[in-house]
Amino acid sequence: MVSKTVKVVSRDEWLTARLELLEKEKAHSRVRDELTKARQALPWVKLEKEYTFDGPNGPVRLSELFEDKSQLIIQHFMFDPDWDAGCKSCSFMADHMDRSVVHIAHRDTAYAAVSSAPLQKLQAFKDRMQWTFKWVS
Repeated sequence: MVSKTVKVVSRDEWLTARLELLEKEKAHSRVRDELTKARQALPWVKLEKEYTFDGPNGPVRLSELFEDKSQLIIQHFMFDPDWDAGCKSCSFMADHMDRSVVHIAHRDTAYAAVSSAPLQKLQAFKDRMQWTFKWVS
């Protein structure tokens, strides 16, 4: 069944429309590339505050999350202290992190998830989901 809101055309008409759209997509990509370069050129901000998290082996400083890497990816994993499980979308992403961490590490980057729920709750959920990545509160 064809939707009443979709126009059906010949292959030639479709190809003409597709090529016009392709030009717009390429222009959009060029603008996005310029924005990416501008974002990467932004100056850095020195952190004056010492951030400390609760980790499975006690307090963990932000600088320690880097391990021996020069870069750090921190995922704000939404897990409210009143919840019994983490955010469904964050959990979906987390399902793919254990296999990604090794690739990230080869690019001089560490990974950690951070949540506001108590560590005990995070650890129970992490164990249930069989995740092994670093997760702090």
